[in-house]
Amino acid sequence: MTEHGLDFAVVGNSRTTVAQGGPTPEQRGMIDHGLDLGIIGNGRTAALVDPCSRIVWWCYPRFDGDPIFCRLVSGKQEKGFSDVVLEDMAEFSSEYVRNSAIISTVLTDRHGGKVRITDFAPRFRQFGRVFRPPQLFRIVEPIAGLPRLTVRMRPTYDYGKPIPHRSLGSNHIRYASDGTAIRLTTDAPLSMIDGEAPFVLTRPLHLVFGPDEPFTGDLQKTCRDFLERTHDYWMEWVRRLSISYDWQEAIIRAAITLKLSNFDETGGIIAAHTTSIPEAPSSGRTWDYRYCWLRDAYFVVQALNRIGATRTMEEFISFTLSIAAKPDQELRPLYSVVPTTIIDERIAPDLEGYRGDGPVRIGNAAVDQVQNDTYGSVILAAMPMFFDRRLPRPGDEGLFRLLESLGHRAAAKALEPDAGIWEYRGRQRIHTHSAAMCWAGCQRLAAIATRIGLDGRAKYWNGLAEPIHAALLDGAWNQKRGAFTAAFGSDDLDASVLLLPDLGVVEVDDPRFVSTVAAMERELVREKHVMRYASADDFGMPVTAFLICRFWLIDALWSLGRREAARDLFTDALQHRNRYGLLSEDVDPQTGALWGNFPQTYSMAGLILSAMRLSRSWEDRYWRG
Repeated sequence: MTEHGLDFAVVGNSRTTVAQGGPTPEQRGMIDHGLDLGIIGNGRTAALVDPCSRIVWWCYPRFDGDPIFCRLVSGKQEKGFSDVVLEDMAEFSSEYVRNSAIISTVLTDRHGGKVRITDFAPRFRQFGRVFRPPQLFRIVEPIAGLPRLTVRMRPTYDYGKPIPHRSLGSNHIRYASDGTAIRLTTDAPLSMIDGEAPFVLTRPLHLVFGPDEPFTGDLQKTCRDFLERTHDYWMEWVRRLSISYDWQEAIIRAAITLKLSNFDETGGIIAAHTTSIPEAPSSGRTWDYRYCWLRDAYFVVQALNRIGATRTMEEFISFTLSIAAKPDQELRPLYSVVPTTIIDERIAPDLEGYRGDGPVRIGNAAVDQVQNDTYGSVILAAMPMFFDRRLPRPGDEGLFRLLESLGHRAAAKALEPDAGIWEYRGRQRIHTHSAAMCWAGCQRLAAIATRIGLDGRAKYWNGLAEPIHAALLDGAWNQKRGAFTAAFGSDDLDASVLLLPDLGVVEVDDPRFVSTVAAMERELVREKHVMRYASADDFGMPVTAFLICRFWLIDALWSLGRREAARDLFTDALQHRNRYGLLSEDVDPQTGALWGNFPQTYSMAGLILSAMRLSRSWEDRYWRG
């Protein structure tokens, strides 16, 4: 559909009808949409918007900052949001403007009145660089009748404390507390917003949320100009992607979401935009994912490289160089997008949690864990720098020498216990995935050395890799289980071993791997969803499936020639995206409900990689039907 020159992409059924005699206008503003949310952002800041246009999450001034809007995890407390409540609402619809990070929402009342709300964060090129201020823009327009609405603004500070001070200016409302000050600049009636009083909308309104600074220039003109330029930026960015024929919309939405998770300033890539969305109800598994896991970032880089968006990889390599430059310093599993920021874990006492299911955590204790796969992840992420001829600054011997310092640590730690890819908090083992990533790091260094003409170093790294490989195959294979297992000497199955062929540890048709896949289908699959593992961990037995694991199984089945089964699992996976085309970390196999932090880069990267692998080629579609 097309309105006002902007194209809209509809995912599933974007329109929802409110039952006759339903909730009051106030209650309609409180509809629990769960994780049926869209994301707007610009590479510096990002916000989550629900289908009724309520902004339920916004960390300011960057991804891991204080959530000015924290309604998503405030339980029953009506705080930390901004919304537009239409009186006597009968219907709402919400979708992305096609190929962009702009969300358009239409609210319809029972008398034919309609309001369109357009939400975006500015991002476009200006003065030779990307303009991406820590601001959110909202345009509210009447499109039919005389809609009567209320604009509400309830920011918080320090993770859930209501901001105590507000003051009205000529065209703005200032919200201030100790250490926090933000400004709403608007041409809407300030007194009506301040008093949360309803009014009839007769003209377009413009609202800008951001720093406590004067807004220079014409507000309406600026908002319209920024909207058009932001739209043009995303259209051009998508235009340059190299995608498959099938599932184009899904790939594009996933790619934009990954781009929105890349902090441009430093190159860090966060795992998700939220904290403490439980992996499962009442599980206690509430973690803060607003940080850059080097492992997760590798998967994101791999996915974006696959579709030609290589700049993210280049920026991520710059990020890793800043933290890996000291050869005597151990790599941590995760970092803030500003690597020097401390991210020790603590509880936010003023937030009840997602649907009241806490605790809400700030920071992540995994930062102090031993996760040996980290070293291999960085090396593998950097490898295309030496082989991809598209890149303006190819890898050289200097970069290789830095990667070698990581390779030495990978070789030393390959067969040592760690917390593993799933970050067990109560135990350490020699995890198969960690050992495989360490081996892969050493093996890739040998390939890089050959590429840049350092044959002696290639021989050296092959010499280190070979015994690790032999020990890995011996220690990870469990004859009794007929499978590669989670850890050396363990009987536990683990979906991460599905990556062994992609890493080069075994061939996909190796009888041991074929047997491993069969074992996982028997024991880890639940209603087409795939569990990470099926054994108890620090928090008991897992009850939700990890979405990335399904994509790993899909890729394995495809490589084994089981094409129909792979496509069936993939098309079913797409049905679990929300109305905006987004995925979280986990899914309940019984209900299909999304759980875990959102949107999850792991899941969106897995979607891209599987779609690209399974799709028909453009040639097949055009010439063979």
